[in-house]
This record gives sequence, C-alpha cells and structure tokens, in this order.
Amino acid sequence: MFVVIFRATVRELDGEYSAMAARMRELALTQFGCVEFHALLEGQEEIALSYWPDEESILAWRQHPEHVEAQRLGRTRWYHSYRVEVTKITRAYRQGF
Repeated sequence: MFVVIFRATVRELDGEYSAMAARMRELALTQFGCVEFHALLEGQEEIALSYWPDEESILAWRQHPEHVEAQRLGRTRWYHSYRVEVTKITRAYRQGF
C-alpha cells in the first residue's frame, strides 16, 4: 500500500476549484484504484492523503488528462506552492475502528 501526501499553500479557491476537487476525488476512487482519500483545509494550508494499492495506479492517475489539467490550474490559479510525497506504508494497525 502507498500513500500520496499532497501539501499546498492556497492562493485562492473558487467554485471551479470545488467542482474540480470533487471530480478528481471521484475519478481517483472509481477509476484508478484509490482506496481512501482525505483532504483538509486549515487557513491557507491544504493537505490531502490518498491511499493506493501500487505505484502503477499512482502513475496512471498522475497522467490522466483531467488530472493533468487540474495540476495546471493548481499551479496557475489555486496554489502559491505545493509539495507531493509518495511513500510506501510498511506497517499499519488499528484499534477501535
């Protein structure tokens, strides 16, 4: 299992951002194998965590035309800066869920 950690400093979010974010979440979860997706916004800082079964799914998602357009809009309109980290989960456990 892999997790993609997306962190951004927000420039300005608008109605188009909200629609795009909902569409990206839907695509990731229904067409690219993403098994969980969580996003939080606090002030001007956004963080999103998405969980994936393998790196191939992440790469396919990264190259999807709609996602490429969302990335372009993020760079030009919505974010001052962002950072993406991809990491492999080597251990996980739960209690009480």
